[in-house]
Amino acid sequence: MLRFTSPDPQRTRHALLSLVHALVVGKVDYCNSLPAGISGNLIRRLQSVMNAAAGLVFSAKRSDHITPLLHELHWLKALERIQIRLGVLTDRRLHNTAASYPANSMTLVVPATRCSTLGDRVFSVSAARTWNALPSAVRAAPSLASFRQKLKRALFRSSFPDG
Repeated sequence: MLRFTSPDPQRTRHALLSLVHALVVGKVDYCNSLPAGISGNLIRRLQSVMNAAAGLVFSAKRSDHITPLLHELHWLKALERIQIRLGVLTDRRLHNTAASYPANSMTLVVPATRCSTLGDRVFSVSAARTWNALPSAVRAAPSLASFRQKLKRALFRSSFPDG
C-alpha cells in the first residue's frame, strides 16, 4: 500500500520561493530600469505583484500585513528595485568608461528636460538623479560587488527602517 506523508513545510516553502523567483520576480526585475519615473499608480501596481508573490510564498491570508514578509524575504520594494537597477547600470557605465575605477563619490550632471512626464524618464536623467541621491559611501564603493552590496543595504534600510 502506498502512503503519502505530508510534505516538509520548509521544503515546500523553499520550492515555492524558487518558482516565485523564476516566474514572478524575474519578470518584474527584467528591464526594471525602464519604469524609472512612472506614476505612483503604476509603482503601486508593480508593488501589488510583489506583495502577492510574498503572500503566496508564506501562504498569507489576504488580511495579513505584507511588509514583514517582504522584510523576511529580504525583497526591496518596487521603487527601490528600480533604483538599484539604475544605480548598478550607472556604476557599470562609469566603470567601463573611466581609465580606472572612480575612487571618489562624484556627482553627475542632470540634463535639463522640457517635459517632466517623458523627459525625466530618459535614462540619462533618471540614472543621474538616482546616482546623485545615493549616499557618498555607496557611490565610492571600490568594486561593483561592493557597490551592489552597499546599495542594497542602503535601500533596504530606507524601505524597512524598523527592521
